[in-house]
Amino acid sequence: MSISAITVIGAGTMGNGIAHVCAQYGHAVTLHDIRREFLDRGMATITGNLDRQVKKGVLTPEAKAATLGRIRTSLDLSEGATGADLVVEAATEHLETKLELFRQLDRLCPEQTILASNTSSISITTIGAVTKRPDRVIGMHFMNPVPVMKLVEIIRGLATSDATCQAVHALSVKLEKVPVEVNDFPGFVSNRILMPMINEAIYCVMEGVATPEAIDTVMKLGMAHPMGPLALADFIGLDVCLAIMNVLHDGLGDAKYRACPLLKKMVAAGHLGKKSGRGFYQYTTA
Repeated sequence: MSISAITVIGAGTMGNGIAHVCAQYGHAVTLHDIRREFLDRGMATITGNLDRQVKKGVLTPEAKAATLGRIRTSLDLSEGATGADLVVEAATEHLETKLELFRQLDRLCPEQTILASNTSSISITTIGAVTKRPDRVIGMHFMNPVPVMKLVEIIRGLATSDATCQAVHALSVKLEKVPVEVNDFPGFVSNRILMPMINEAIYCVMEGVATPEAIDTVMKLGMAHPMGPLALADFIGLDVCLAIMNVLHDGLGDAKYRACPLLKKMVAAGHLGKKSGRGFYQYTTA
């Protein structure tokens, strides 16, 4: 099961990063979104990131031009779906949105096409169940920023076949990523461990244990974390953190996964972190 043509659904932070990496390593990529401005913004991000790679000397100007030449953008879902060997969905972290997308992709894509989701917490088994090809539905959870981070968490749903896992594993290696296979449980491994830590750091703020700066400094200097949990939460997006905590709480049914009330309040206020200009820290939005 070889993978050549790849379609990425969603031109946001994760989607444009996935498209960038796939194109850089020689794949023909169709980047799809629902509005032209989203596609234009995604392509501008890809171009900027490629420029940084050229400046650092890790990519030649010719390789940059070749990478951009392998990416086409489309507002028509069927345009990218019909010729794809692999579709990677990187849409918003919302169950019904993903289920509807996978229903559409199942109708539009050839029978052999692998359908992958970049979901950070939603059940691959549930997603696969709305298709007629659950054996070819898989989780392919990249880390942010995609061009830099090496890990790809490969999530096997209940019906995902060995052949599908092997094909996605081989692609990940070709992209110079490190694939790690995990089974389909809420939050998988990465977010089942990371998000409760972030949530606990938010409780520490709410209860007045320490300031965000102090908490982050303790974790950076004392635990050798490259970024403190509250700065990381701002980087991920507090709305995304809340959505994942809700998936963990609903799926595992344990009170220890209850989202901190301060997290809920900040999301309700629109203080989503870096993308909104305000979270646990203030950011300038250009």
